[in-house]
Amino acid sequence: MRLAKYLATAGVASRRAAEGLVRAGRVTVAGARVTDPARDVGPDDPVAVDGTPVSDQQARVVYAVNKPPGVVSTARDPQGRPTVVSLLPAGVRLYPVGRLDIDTTGLILVTNDGELAHRLTHPSFEVEKTYRVVVEHPPVREATLKALRDGVELEDGLTAPARVTRIRADTLEIAIHEGRKRQLKRMCETVGHPVKRLERIRFGPLELGDLSRGRWRKLTDADVDALMAAAT
Repeated sequence: MRLAKYLATAGVASRRAAEGLVRAGRVTVAGARVTDPARDVGPDDPVAVDGTPVSDQQARVVYAVNKPPGVVSTARDPQGRPTVVSLLPAGVRLYPVGRLDIDTTGLILVTNDGELAHRLTHPSFEVEKTYRVVVEHPPVREATLKALRDGVELEDGLTAPARVTRIRADTLEIAIHEGRKRQLKRMCETVGHPVKRLERIRFGPLELGDLSRGRWRKLTDADVDALMAAAT
């Protein structure tokens, strides 16, 4: 297994952060400093970060959180704002799977499994996320729905086709598998309907359901297996 993946699977950090740790010279294998994240390591190789041994025996944990507005999607915030990780029990090093804007609410996953986080967020796996979107200037007409479904030209290129359902004159459900910055807000603004409220209601096969704002639940093995199946 590659060193960065080993660190992510062990719950040290996300795969991208693990690559940064290795390149910064903070990781050793059998006492020797390694700076190549692609270096292969075996199950019996002693790996340490900043001199502290890494154990890959840490139990994987995944939480579903209903993120309130005003909470940031990070493990720590230098400005002292509440984070999604601060909503969860202490004791295990956790980080969010992807991000939601500070004013966006709804389903976000938090885990100690960097490999799972990588698979769920990397564009190549095309894991779908579904949002309920309340927009300005209703009603949203059929031509606009078609434009969103076909793809919207943004400054960073044409978006992939989306699944779009009109729930009410001002409310849509939009499912996308890309993860561009502020993508849905930019899409809706481009077609003339700026977003008033945005809530993620589904991540792959996992639904937000009746989970209350600011609350969390620990995912079952079946939930995690379903997420992994969606990211293959």
